[in-house]
Amino acid sequence: MNIAVIVGNPKSGSRTLRVASAVADALEPPGTPAGRTTLDLAEVAPELFEPGSVTVSGLLHQVAASDLVIVASPTYKATFTGLLKAFLDRYDNNALAATVAVPVMTGAAPIHALAPEVFLRPLLIELGASVPSRGLFVTEDEFDDLDEVIGDWARRARPLIDRALQGELAI
Repeated sequence: MNIAVIVGNPKSGSRTLRVASAVADALEPPGTPAGRTTLDLAEVAPELFEPGSVTVSGLLHQVAASDLVIVASPTYKATFTGLLKAFLDRYDNNALAATVAVPVMTGAAPIHALAPEVFLRPLLIELGASVPSRGLFVTEDEFDDLDEVIGDWARRARPLIDRALQGELAI
């Protein structure tokens, strides 16, 4: 299984990257090492607006070829970042039709807890991805308890994600 982690935080090496990587760890099949691509968009931000960027084209292809895509963003102005939107806008409709996606967002307070469902899920579905489980929202207060927070979420989400990866469930 190939996993892609996309993080739309404008700050490289962010806490959102740490959360997204922990989600990928929690969803990796036990006993079977998965190939993983981690894309910290802050590192390629200047190239996102270069239409002929070979680097960005290669990253888009790598993500689309993945089985599972973790799409993560901090909450900016009550939604995901423009950096993440600029990357995902490079895809044609249904470009992620062969992938299972997980929307993940981080934020200061639970007031934005529905942001992964309201904003990221529809975008991922528009791109053709299957999004079989609820998204994950992690508050700053929960950063020190990621194993517990992500573990609780993964216990509910993993069966749905596994079924979608096996082609038994498409949403």
